[in-house]
Amino acid sequence: MNDLFITIALCVVVAVVYASAALIQARVAHLSVRELLKVPVWWLAQLLNVAGAGLHVLSLNFGPLSLIQPLGVLTLVIAVPLTAAAGHRRVTRLEAVGMGATVVGLAGLTMLITTGGRSDTLTNAELSGLLLATMVLVALLGVKGSRPGASPLWEAVAGGIAFAVCSALCQTVVRNLESGGPGVLLRLGTLLTVVAIVAFAIAATVLTQQSYRAGLGAPLAVTNLVNPASATAIGVVFLGEELATNGLLVVLAVACAALAAFGVTRLARARDVAPAAVAETSPATG
Repeated sequence: MNDLFITIALCVVVAVVYASAALIQARVAHLSVRELLKVPVWWLAQLLNVAGAGLHVLSLNFGPLSLIQPLGVLTLVIAVPLTAAAGHRRVTRLEAVGMGATVVGLAGLTMLITTGGRSDTLTNAELSGLLLATMVLVALLGVKGSRPGASPLWEAVAGGIAFAVCSALCQTVVRNLESGGPGVLLRLGTLLTVVAIVAFAIAATVLTQQSYRAGLGAPLAVTNLVNPASATAIGVVFLGEELATNGLLVVLAVACAALAAFGVTRLARARDVAPAAVAETSPATG
């Protein structure tokens, strides 16, 4: 019971830290990357993200991943009210519906779509294929999202994929260290993997930052949906894991995915109608 309490407490703290970082990033999302590098508060957000990642790893020492992953949706639960509070307003009905649907859908997906069996490390061929496929996909999504008038959710998808690949690469490095000792860090394959981790981490940070330019709720929800889904796909395709599920659970998972997608559309709609609502309630100038 004590470990369970520690796990839940850490997950709540992680959610608060990540939500606070996302809120800071959203508030400066109108700036270019070069401008952001000169903004101290943006660096504070990055420190918060690093702290959140560290606390997440720490929580794995006290509780199972099957519990910790669903609790990750608390970030969205906290981020939406934080955004409303920062704007000195209440959470709208659209935001509440979108947040609720997304959280339930994401939590359901995380609990239903689990992997089992052996978990390998990436071979050199698999590493090359994964890196090439990810670079092409992330670049295409990033370019599509950066076009004038394009939805920032494309960049949120790209960021979620990049984060998932970072996780897979980190797992490979850790497993290689466990089996081969510190000497594996001097191998060319390991060095390239570490470089790729840094590159994808930077790309994911930039892409998610840019996805917040029109609002926080929908992009954050998309990233939280794409990240675990991509990580599961990588585990099955490249790491030899198997989906620990059956036909009924697949149907339920599809329903959860549809519910999460509905929630994202509500959050996106809430983002679009918010400026109009503010304009209508503002006093007329004359």
